[in-house]
Amino acid sequence: MKEKDGFSLNGYIAVLSIVIISIFALASAVNNPAWLLLLGIDAACLLGLFMVQPNQGRVLMLFGSYVGTVKAPGLRWTIPFFIRKNISLRLRNFESSRIKVNDAHGNPIEIATVVVWSVKDTYDATFEVDDYAMFVNIQSEAALRNMSSRYPYDQQDSNETALRSDPEIVSEALKVEIQDRLNKAGVKIHEARISHLAYAPEIASAMLQRQQASAIIAARQKIVDGAVGMVDMALTQLSQREIVELDEERKAAMVSNLLVVLCSERNTQPVVNAGSLY
Repeated sequence: MKEKDGFSLNGYIAVLSIVIISIFALASAVNNPAWLLLLGIDAACLLGLFMVQPNQGRVLMLFGSYVGTVKAPGLRWTIPFFIRKNISLRLRNFESSRIKVNDAHGNPIEIATVVVWSVKDTYDATFEVDDYAMFVNIQSEAALRNMSSRYPYDQQDSNETALRSDPEIVSEALKVEIQDRLNKAGVKIHEARISHLAYAPEIASAMLQRQQASAIIAARQKIVDGAVGMVDMALTQLSQREIVELDEERKAAMVSNLLVVLCSERNTQPVVNAGSLY
């Protein structure tokens, strides 16, 4: 069974009708001995009045059976025998606790998520699960554990999707993972994002050194690439402009000196040759 519209009428019209019937019953009290019964039925109809706030619903039940859901906001009236259970349709936030899991490479990490959700099917949320809010919390953390074990914390190659470098892809995968688990509870996931991501304390220092080493290597590679390009440009321009003729040995010495100057971390101290070139 799925959600369906429950029977309800405009509450203001119902109140007006009840007032008119009450006045009629009191006016005919002298000539009609059944006016007390009519007045009692009229009073019982007052029990059918209820309020529905915006983005909320009322689940109607009759002797344990589901008869529908009323979502129209305002004052409403329904059959007084219906039991009415309030359920919120508004957006809610759930922030998981920080959980420790192993990523795709087996490294222990700490991760947490923020999930934005709302009830889309009041029947499933009321009757398919015992407590749909607790169900969302537990299944969201389970989905987070499962999803984070499929991705590494950091990229090992350029084509690999990682938790830290690809937040949009990871968030979408997490949203799909949670939604698949919560369909049976009538819940819709609007957004799911990682709110905390870090290596576990026992390996954090080692991984920090690894990240620093990777950054140094990448920086050195760019420096060397730039230095080689500048050396090639210098030799090419010297040759094209015929400024000086260098044999292979002097070219090698010039390349060595330029690379030392361009790749060194500190300022080099030049040695001036005051004699001849050779």
